[in-house]
Order: sequence, then structure tokens, then C-alpha cells
Amino acid sequence: MSARLDYNAAAPAGTKALYGVHTYLFKETGFAPSFLELVFLRTSQINGCAYCIDMHTRALVKAGLGIDKLALVLVWREAGDLFDARERAALAWAESVTNVASTGVPDADYVAAATVFNAKELSDLTIAIGLMNAYNRLAISFRAKPTAVP
Repeated sequence: MSARLDYNAAAPAGTKALYGVHTYLFKETGFAPSFLELVFLRTSQINGCAYCIDMHTRALVKAGLGIDKLALVLVWREAGDLFDARERAALAWAESVTNVASTGVPDADYVAAATVFNAKELSDLTIAIGLMNAYNRLAISFRAKPTAVP
């Protein structure tokens, strides 16, 4: 797979703006970096973004996430208590929001998330999911090469 173009070089102001949102998420939301990386990984899995799956898997390994948990992110609903209540709620919300065209993000999904996260947290979580969806679309569209691919 060959990259189509370097979107960072082609639109540096745009990617800088996206990075500003990324910085906000990691510095000002209160979410642990590993929590955000978990949400980013699940969102990227849904979208099939090899570049981002590779990046967020590596970040989670570096953060100390165990292989048992990492291997089950894709099927987190079947992993019992391996994922805590906040992680499960965030992963479910990420799935509903990322698949908005087919889910419409139903009221039941909102209520489930809103029982775990306060209004600011849920807003920030949705911003994180939206940001990763944007990054996924850039990486997939322009064929960003995962680190794992020689």
C-alpha cells in the first residue's frame, strides 16, 4: 500500500487544528491517557483504520495495558469484568456514535452513557470519538502507512 499524499504537509493548519483538539483531550478533560487510547482504538477498529489501530495499540502497550485486555477490545462485550463500567460505557458510546449512519445514536444508548458520565465528560468523550473518526478518515483516504508495515 502506497500513501496517496501527506495530509500533514498538504494542510498543516488543518492538522494543527485537529492536534489542538487532541491536546485538549489529553490535558484538560481529566480522562486518563489510556482511557482515551482505548476509545481511539475501538473507534479505529470500527472504521478499519490500520494506521490508527497500529498507533493506539502501541500506545496502550506502552502504557502497560495487558495483552489479555488488549486482545479483547474488539469483543469487549464478551470480556465480562475485564473492562470496568466506565470503559464499557465509553466503548458502547464509541460504537453508537461512530456508527451514527446506521444507529442514529438512539436514546437508550445516550441514557446508558449519561448514567456513567456527567455532561462535560460525555461531551468530551463524544469530541474524542469525533476526533478519531476524523483522523481515521484522513489516514484511510490517503493510505497512511502503519508503523508495523515495512
